[in-house]
Amino acid sequence: MLKKAFYIFTLLLLTGCSRIPEPISYPYTQQPKMQAVHHWNVLANDVANRINNELIINDYMETPVYVKTTCGDEDSPCEPYETSSFNEAFRDLLLTELVSFGVPVQQQVTDDSIIVHYKVQIVYHKAIRIRTIKPGLITAIATGVMVFRDAPHQFRTIATAGLIDFMNQTAVMESSHEVVISTSMISRDKYLFRSSDIYYINDRDFMHYYDSDDKTLEIPLISPGTSIIPTEEKNSAGDSTTMGPENTNI
Repeated sequence: MLKKAFYIFTLLLLTGCSRIPEPISYPYTQQPKMQAVHHWNVLANDVANRINNELIINDYMETPVYVKTTCGDEDSPCEPYETSSFNEAFRDLLLTELVSFGVPVQQQVTDDSIIVHYKVQIVYHKAIRIRTIKPGLITAIATGVMVFRDAPHQFRTIATAGLIDFMNQTAVMESSHEVVISTSMISRDKYLFRSSDIYYINDRDFMHYYDSDDKTLEIPLISPGTSIIPTEEKNSAGDSTTMGPENTNI
């Protein structure tokens, strides 16, 4: 009787406990990392190519295009000295690429202009994120070591050089910052084209993408006579409370 009561109690206990869904990771993917102005130019060329294709498809080849500098959305123009380094440089690069594709770009906006604008959003992650190598890579390396163990010296040298090249190609530093760059093409309040590109950026370079008109940057409160440690030095020291912009997604 006691044993039966124990089984009933255990069954009730198990049925009364709910279990949360098991967290799983996304399938292995790759994401580019912007580390140079050349990378900005690569993006500008790609965006200009996509815009040009949309103009051709929609028969707007002769319609003038105006590239508008915006800070946040379509209705928020940037004031002088408020744009970030990326914002200003990307507009110049995009203008150059559009002209090279033969797009009729205007210096001044008119009523019949197609407006091209872009938005940059910084995303800052405070959580510790795990980065792994591509699945199957360790198995492939181990298999290669076993296969080439008794191979001729010259063959092993070539295989080793290939492995070093591969590891050098995939050696990318961790980053807690990402940027989302969205580009739109609008005519008479209608979206003709829109794209969003996501990139990693170096933590110390986040200010390149930060518009100075945003007043929500976190500023530490200090007592008189206390020195301020630059944000870059705090981040390099591993202070998880320092940060980039507070209005970013965490």
